[in-house]
Order: sequence, then C-alpha cells, then structure tokens
Amino acid sequence: MTKFAYFCGHEQWQPEVLVEHAVLAEGAGFDFIVVSEHFHPWVDDTSASGYAYSTIGAMAQATENVEFATGVTTPLFRYHPAVVAQAAATLDRLSGGRFHLGVGTGENLNEGPLGLPFPKYAERAARMDEALQIMRRLLDGEKLSYEGEYYRTDRAKLYSPPIGRVPIWLAAGGPKSSALAARLADGIITSVKDPDVTRERVIEPAAAAAAEAGRSNLPVMASRWSVRADNDDQAWEALSAWRGLRAPGRLQAVDPADLRERADNMDRGEILGRYSLVATPDDYVRVYEPLIADLGADVVTIQTTALNQEETIAMLGAEVLPQLRALSR
Repeated sequence: MTKFAYFCGHEQWQPEVLVEHAVLAEGAGFDFIVVSEHFHPWVDDTSASGYAYSTIGAMAQATENVEFATGVTTPLFRYHPAVVAQAAATLDRLSGGRFHLGVGTGENLNEGPLGLPFPKYAERAARMDEALQIMRRLLDGEKLSYEGEYYRTDRAKLYSPPIGRVPIWLAAGGPKSSALAARLADGIITSVKDPDVTRERVIEPAAAAAAEAGRSNLPVMASRWSVRADNDDQAWEALSAWRGLRAPGRLQAVDPADLRERADNMDRGEILGRYSLVATPDDYVRVYEPLIADLGADVVTIQTTALNQEETIAMLGAEVLPQLRALSR
C-alpha cells in the first residue's frame, strides 16, 4: 500500500516552524516527512535556509511514528560521503530507526557559495557512484579503507551506528541517474511534472538496469509540486519563496538574488503554469492520483505551499489522505 509524505521546505520556513509542521503532519496521518537540505534558498527576499540535519533531529524528538527522509542532500562536495553516513546513522538513532537517507547530485546554490566546484553531470555522477558505495558500506557496519578517484577513507567506521539498515534513496530525473540508483541505491526519488515522461525517463530505465544487475525493482518516492490558492494573485504570493525554482539557470546559480531577479522578469503566468494549482481537496486528489495509478509510486510526497500552511496540513489529513489511501488499495 502506498505511503504518503509531507514535504518540509527549508527554503520557505524557518526550522522551528518546520518542526511544528512535522508534528502537525504526523497528527494529520502522514507516514513520512521529507525534508529539503540546502545551503542557499531559491530567492533572497522571502526565504529561509536552516540546517536540515539539526531540524530533523528536533523533529525526531517531537514525533513518535512518522518516518523521515532528506529530500535531498548532496554527499559530494560540502560533505564527504562518510560524514553524510555519520549524520544518517545519528539521525537513525535519534529517531528510533525512522530515518531514510535521500541523496542527489545537487545544485550550485549549495556548493558555489562555499567556493567549491560544481562540475558537469558526468563527474557528479561518477562521484555519486563512489559516494553510494562508501555510505552503504559504512552504514552496514564496515571498517572501511577505500581508495577511489574522488574519495578516500582510512579505516573509517561509524562508532555510533544506525539501529538498523538505513535505506539510501537516489534522486533521479533521467535514465542515467535512475540506472545508477538501480545498481547501488535502495530506492528512487523523483519529481513528477508529467507522469508519462517520468515513466519513460525514470521508471522504465530503472527497471531495465535493475534486471541487468540482477536486482528487483526499486521502490519509488514520487513528489509533485502544488500551490493552494483561489486565484493567481494568491498563488503568486504563496509561491513567493519558490519562484526562483523555475527560473532559468537554476542548477548553476550561486546567488538567490539572481534567481529572484530572473523569476521576477518572467511572465507570472509562465511560472505559475509550471506548478499544479489547487483550491479544493478534490483538486489535490486529481493532482496526486496519477502518482499512484499511473506510476505505482510506493511513497507519494505532497509538496505544497499555501498562504495558511497549518490549515492546509489539517485539510490534507482530513479530506485528501483518506481519498488517496482508498485509491492505493
């Protein structure tokens, strides 16, 4: 049966608010909390940028049963993969075994501000190949001496190991990352705009790569962006902290001010058209049903923003999740 996740975005809300949202989401019946991990946000004027690993630790203490996943962190530049494994193990212990590690190849917003390189995808994917091996082996309890092209460890070991096996999910938007996930990860995280495109570029290539590697199909955590509003003016206000996410050059940008300026120079309708606009519970069901019916996602992440987020979380729990769960049976 499909599980349902609520997305906590550090780029919009301060960490103490996100802890409150996590508590509300658990009370509303969500199974997962997916937490973004960024150094810089998408705009510089109506944004935030808390440290996700600290926030999740606080969430773990404030909740009882909901599971957590980073959505996603990049274990390639700011962090050595062994440090990410250490963070994952610690959060697994603090949450009583409820932590999932979501990783991806990242954006320059998180590396460039620190003077770090952000090479093209081919090198980032090669680094991720090594990082996945290092993290998995350390999380599985190995004392690891590793000599790769990009990373090395010398008898590294996690002396505060996880309670159990921490699943590693790899973000994939195309066939190369989905194939890498099928070989070395435990699950795939994918952001869906068009379900048919996601099936063609992510789900089917992953299944083929898994079969070639002699592995079973990986579970899929599929997310989709929605904006709750009654009209375009409300939607633009609700989307304020995320408008740079759809601006050109987002992967290479360093300064959120640049993305904010690019977004504000675009036609508002063009940006709003790249999100699913919802007003009612039935609208939410219409937007997220294809992730269940068409993609067969194991976890569906409701990635949504609204002018009243707390009221929206309550409405999702009372009126949307019951309908989505009925569809997943």
